[in-house]
Amino acid sequence: MDRWDRAGRVAAYGAALALTPYVLIKVSWVVGSLVGLLPVGAGFGMAEWVALNSATIAMAGIGIAVALALVRPWGMRIPGAPLAFCAWVGAGFLVPVLPYAVLSSLLGSADGGPKSGDDADPSMPVWEAVLIQIGFVGMGLGLAIALPAYVRRRWPDVFAGRLGDRGEGAPGALPWMAVVGAAVGLVWLYWAVGGTLGVAHRDERGTAWYALAATFGLWALAASLATWAAVRGRPARLPRWVPMALGWLGSGSLFAWSGWKLPFTLYLAIAQPADASLPENLAVAVVLHLAAVGAGAAMLRALVRTRTESSRSWSTISPVRRSAS
Repeated sequence: MDRWDRAGRVAAYGAALALTPYVLIKVSWVVGSLVGLLPVGAGFGMAEWVALNSATIAMAGIGIAVALALVRPWGMRIPGAPLAFCAWVGAGFLVPVLPYAVLSSLLGSADGGPKSGDDADPSMPVWEAVLIQIGFVGMGLGLAIALPAYVRRRWPDVFAGRLGDRGEGAPGALPWMAVVGAAVGLVWLYWAVGGTLGVAHRDERGTAWYALAATFGLWALAASLATWAAVRGRPARLPRWVPMALGWLGSGSLFAWSGWKLPFTLYLAIAQPADASLPENLAVAVVLHLAAVGAGAAMLRALVRTRTESSRSWSTISPVRRSAS
């Protein structure tokens, strides 16, 4: 076991351990609300509150299972596609927002802006908020280390070499998902710098909303550029791991966060609760999240196809040429 595998082992177990208190807290919220010991969150009825927290419990359970799969022997035997998808969604949720999560923890912001779609409740005790934040940060850091170590063991060709060294990539039309992803990212960045077009409730915008809009916008642009580079095989000689890693994380961020926010946005548009709202115009937000989900999924497909075609090309290169390269 080399140092990469040792680091991945520690990170995977640490991620699973860090997220366990989050599951226990969410279970207590569901049980407490059902028996009348705890209030439901603002803007939710009992059914919606239980459904929301049950979904996050299931997601956290899957996250813990994925973390363990990245380090346990059975993780190398299970089908790669579902594991890669769950890891892609989990990494997209947590890794891109790690700087924001750490900064908000240092500033004492536990809820991350509940009116922007977070499932946290503003009345939660401080110790619960701290454990939840530790769970998110711990899982994000753990995935950031354990996932590359796992990929290195199972698919060693993913990050190997440089763009263009296997004969892949050709000039052509700009991949549509890169255009859509860039457009989504520019809208978020426009809002992050104070733009008001498409914003319905200007006074609802807080520091957390601006920070998250900037974070998501930058990752959307990074994913678009990385997907373009991977599909085109340019710029030549760029280490392959750069566009693959940025494309993986950025496309996962687009898919995961907008996929999570889309149902919440639709709920607000349909139910129109008096005590919950979003800064964005709901119709604009729905279109934006739909575009982000579609672009993120298409980027993943393009990256996987690029890897598969690149691997085939690499396998046809003679051993003499391969050693020379």
